Amino acid sequence: MESSNRYENVIRRFEQLTDELAKPENIRNQALYRKLARERGDLEKAVAAIRRLRDLEKRRDEDAAIVRAGGDRELVELARSELDELEREIDETRERIKVLLLPRDPDDSRNTVFEIRAGTGGDEAALFAADLARMYRLFSERHSWKVEPLSSSPTEIGGFKEIIFLVSGENAYGKLKFESGVHRVQRVPVTEAGGRIHTSAVTVAVLPEAEEIDVQIDPNDLRIDVFRSRGPGGQSVNTTDSAVRITHIPTGMVVQCQDEKSQHKNKAKAMKVLLARLLERARTEQESKIAQARRSMIGSGDRSDKIRTYNYPQSRVTDHRIGLTQHNLKGVLDGDLDAIVDALALAHREELLRREMEPAKGAGA
Repeated sequence: MESSNRYENVIRRFEQLTDELAKPENIRNQALYRKLARERGDLEKAVAAIRRLRDLEKRRDEDAAIVRAGGDRELVELARSELDELEREIDETRERIKVLLLPRDPDDSRNTVFEIRAGTGGDEAALFAADLARMYRLFSERHSWKVEPLSSSPTEIGGFKEIIFLVSGENAYGKLKFESGVHRVQRVPVTEAGGRIHTSAVTVAVLPEAEEIDVQIDPNDLRIDVFRSRGPGGQSVNTTDSAVRITHIPTGMVVQCQDEKSQHKNKAKAMKVLLARLLERARTEQESKIAQARRSMIGSGDRSDKIRTYNYPQSRVTDHRIGLTQHNLKGVLDGDLDAIVDALALAHREELLRREMEPAKGAGA
């Protein structure tokens, strides 16, 4: 009965959202429209599964009634043969609905802002930061997502001290959010003449893209500075003040962008990063325990504080959170990340299911 009531509430909310999306005033408010469409999209698969379950249960009840009534032997045997298969499908569909109705991060369907920074390891860490940026770009292309550079601080040998980019596409944040943390690399650096293996680290932070409806900023709280952009060696590469630095005075957050020749474009990109960071800050204040766990995943950039290791001599990638090892380093760095990302998502869902079951077990004890 409890499940039936829950299913009714889900369908009712889905239909309500469908009606809301058809209202002209909501269509005109694009930020609100996207928010409503995102919520409806999150419920769509669950609603389809619930309707499928109801259809299966109706067919099961009809077959059971035929068996109980007796009558035509062939018809009874046909109904009886269908019952076992229908019960199996009903059980599978119920389990699927359980997963689909698990508490869902409302930000999963958002675009995501990636921040990659070189940690321990100097130039080698900066080179690996560039390797990771390429890996995520290729992974995004496999999923038909758009990658938009927002800001970067390149080094003279082709690495990045820091690179920030936006990944836009369906479920981008939900798919990539478990990439936050310290990524450790073990390999012989190109600058190493003696052939010794070095260990370096890069930090990755994955943030949901903020929208204006999420974060309200008072223009008086912003200090905007413009200056000439500079190259890896510090030399000026532009004759106009196109680079932009935005400081959010209440929090002290500073975002800088100089990738574009247009001051307007640099300002827009810097604002995207600032909004994402402010949204993350708001989330940490509202959900301190969850947010602290997320920040602890990102870590300090120290080699020992790692979530994943990329070992070049062994062609090995190990995700330490779930104990998953793959001997497919080249494939992973070429964007073949689905097996790892999906395994992390599955482990997360299993943990959520375990937490859901704990109160039920306690009540039955």
